[in-house]
Amino acid sequence: MSTSEPTDSETGRPEEIKAVPVRHPGRWIAAAIVLIIAASLIRSAINNPNFQWHLVGHYLFDGRIMHGVLVTIRLTALSMVIGIVLGVLLAVMRLSPNPLVSGGSWLYIWFFRGTPLLVQILFWNFISALYKKITIGVPFGGPAIIDANANSLIPTSVAVVLALGLNEGAYMAEIVRAGIISVAQGQTEAAQSLGMGRLQIMRLIILPQAIRVIIPPTGNEVISMLKNTSLASVVAYGELLYAVQLIYDVNFKQIPLLMVAVIWYLVMTSVLYVVQYFIERRYGRGFTREQRAGLAARWLSFGSARK
Repeated sequence: MSTSEPTDSETGRPEEIKAVPVRHPGRWIAAAIVLIIAASLIRSAINNPNFQWHLVGHYLFDGRIMHGVLVTIRLTALSMVIGIVLGVLLAVMRLSPNPLVSGGSWLYIWFFRGTPLLVQILFWNFISALYKKITIGVPFGGPAIIDANANSLIPTSVAVVLALGLNEGAYMAEIVRAGIISVAQGQTEAAQSLGMGRLQIMRLIILPQAIRVIIPPTGNEVISMLKNTSLASVVAYGELLYAVQLIYDVNFKQIPLLMVAVIWYLVMTSVLYVVQYFIERRYGRGFTREQRAGLAARWLSFGSARK
């Protein structure tokens, strides 16, 4: 059966096939609706005198606010360092063949993921109600390395860092564990055949490859940690939200000062979004589109489970 291309009846030459783009009127209608809603919200916020934008501009770079911003950034960094180090340790323990080691890791993760972060902050802040003195040393009557009053050993600043860092460690442990098990089992078997030990395999073979899976969701954790630092305001720790509260407790301008906090949180999280984008693009090299989609679905499901 022969086929022939359509030809022009006058010239006898084959007709050019013109690609006609498919029209999507529904997309244009949806875009117009979104623009109208966005414009209405922006116009309402600008024209609403209750926002008191002149006060927002006045306090945006106030010294007390800037100090709160710096404290928030420092608190985020310290808590994430503790969380990442602890998460790697807990993930390795969770995958240990020793049932006591893996069970201890599971119990830690279960407890800190199962209790609200706010409760944990309050608990650490009032630890002296349970233990007047904290002693660390050889158990069952051995010599003590640390023996101090609980209030002096764990002031509010330390209590907040401990609460955020220990809580984050439980979530980072699951992220690191997911990265470790994403590495093909055959690589572990090949390393064992070369006589490498378990810790050596983990340090030299598994973790360097798991990093590409661990890094992107860790960016999400940093952004969540930045916002979670606002919970420290309940124990009068001087981060951004508490600095705002101190000011509006005096002048009673809650809305404009809360808008100041909103703007600074948006600025800081936007910077982290940009950093996360470039990190994901860097560590996403070599993945197919289907693999990237699978990883994105895994990260999103982990985030929804956390909420």
